[in-house]
Amino acid sequence: MKILLLAISIFLFMGCSLIKEVKPWEKETLAKPIMQFGGLHPEVTKFESHVYFSKEASRGGSGVAGGGCGCN
Repeated sequence: MKILLLAISIFLFMGCSLIKEVKPWEKETLAKPIMQFGGLHPEVTKFESHVYFSKEASRGGSGVAGGGCGCN
């Protein structure tokens, strides 16, 4: 049983060595805005911003100076 388990694990690790690195120019389609979470829907971006600032307990910082804590 141990030999079978060892053989299977070696086979799986050999399969992982065949994975090659993705080149920067191959990542082109993944970098498009449509491929990001929310895509082209501004509602999702607004919702993510709302959740982020709710967790941080602050408001602002989106292109303006200062935050919700009262410091500038």
